[in-house]
Amino acid sequence: MAVPPIERRPCAGRYSDLVDSIGNTPLIELKRLSPKPGVRIWAKLECNNPTGSIKDRVAKSLIENAEEKGLIAPGQTILEPTSGNTGISLAMICARKGYPLKVVMPDNVTPERTQLLKMYGAEIVYSPGDQGSNGAVAMALDMAADDPSYYMPYQYGNAANPLAHYEGTAVEILDELDGNVDAFVA
Repeated sequence: MAVPPIERRPCAGRYSDLVDSIGNTPLIELKRLSPKPGVRIWAKLECNNPTGSIKDRVAKSLIENAEEKGLIAPGQTILEPTSGNTGISLAMICARKGYPLKVVMPDNVTPERTQLLKMYGAEIVYSPGDQGSNGAVAMALDMAADDPSYYMPYQYGNAANPLAHYEGTAVEILDELDGNVDAFVA
């Protein structure tokens, strides 16, 4: 039996740094979801980011924006409330860039999230689970107020969060579709 030839596909690129591999995710056409001929539906595969999450873009934007503005110093501890994905993405980026990370999260998050955070070297402080994410936010804000040596990007109120998509995701979509976008759903 002959082995079929391997179809060569464009390579996503080579990166010397994991952080540089964030973004530039592919689009895939979802032909079976089209309600009628001529309607084309595309999905952006954010699962191709290093942690498998679109939150990698946000975490990168939060940290690099703070670096550009001189808000964090090498080795300074980053403090952030999270319920999971942004914290995991921050942990990956902080590990790569040499920032210790302390996350505050509800004590009832899934074990997989805490395992990933610990794998990247993050320190976890647990807030009461019955208070949800709001409890984690309140605890982190109190910790930051009590110890000004922390830098808290504060994903929930930081303009660098949506900017990651305005300057990154949106530009990629428009470029990949040659500007032919009639509607967008996130």
